[in-house]
Amino acid sequence: MRNILLVDGYNMIGAWSELRPLREPHFEDARNRLIERMAEYKAHTGWRVIVVFDAHLVPGTEQLYVRHAVEVIYTRKNETADERIEKLSTELKGRKIQIHVATSDMTEQNVVFGHGALRKSAREFEIEMQIIQSKISTKVKETQEDMPASRIKLSKDVELQFEKWRRGLK
Repeated sequence: MRNILLVDGYNMIGAWSELRPLREPHFEDARNRLIERMAEYKAHTGWRVIVVFDAHLVPGTEQLYVRHAVEVIYTRKNETADERIEKLSTELKGRKIQIHVATSDMTEQNVVFGHGALRKSAREFEIEMQIIQSKISTKVKETQEDMPASRIKLSKDVELQFEKWRRGLK
């Protein structure tokens, strides 16, 4: 069974305690952090993750791109994230595919549930992400403790740069 997670981006940003404060100075910071967290989710679960943002906060035409192995969609003008998620939940469903939708919009939850998708509220998903983050931190700590020390002493700056490259960040 393949799992696909559809995330209502602005709904998560408005609901998650980590993301809410980031939206005031620059909404882009909150969007970027959400995408980074979804990359962690994808790496941990192996699920396909698609984050959908409403077009009304981003001028221009529809945009689709992949960032950190997460698919990101900005909807067309006059199309809401809810409408796109509804379309995707219908288009992507199959016999061996389970769609999950992360949103706290009750109407949206009911619609996608009617399409056969499973739903996660923003709060539920935030708690799940905290658990995943804890597991990732524990695994990283264990790996670092088990790793033999490098024979070459590296400065913290060089170690940080190597870690960014390892994660695919610039």
